[in-house]
Amino acid sequence: VQLQASGGGLVQAGGSLRLSCAASGRTFSSYRIGWFRQAPGKEREFVAAITWTFGSTDYASSVKGRFTISRDNAKDTVYLQMNSLKPEDTAVYYCAAGYYSGSNYYTSNYDYWGQGTQVTVSS
Repeated sequence: VQLQASGGGLVQAGGSLRLSCAASGRTFSSYRIGWFRQAPGKEREFVAAITWTFGSTDYASSVKGRFTISRDNAKDTVYLQMNSLKPEDTAVYYCAAGYYSGSNYYTSNYDYWGQGTQVTVSS
């Protein structure tokens, strides 16, 4: 299984970015794809998740209303549209895949991880 995250970059506060997570190597029909982020000196934290088959979504309270997770099953790709970005959103963003069981919020519930993409929001 491979997850390839891309789309990070440098943006001013209030701006937008769209991250992509391209998945390959297996079928994901019973899986969820999550986005996590890790800022320097902090633990990796949950951002958003989506179930592959039904498209059910879940968001951390800190991003709800600003970020939107979506998937394109035909392209095996999950997107994270990030709007109204804030300096505190600065982090390395990782996508991950895990069998749909247990909380979306725990990294231990995800089996496969992408390499991460840097998002930097300047004030």
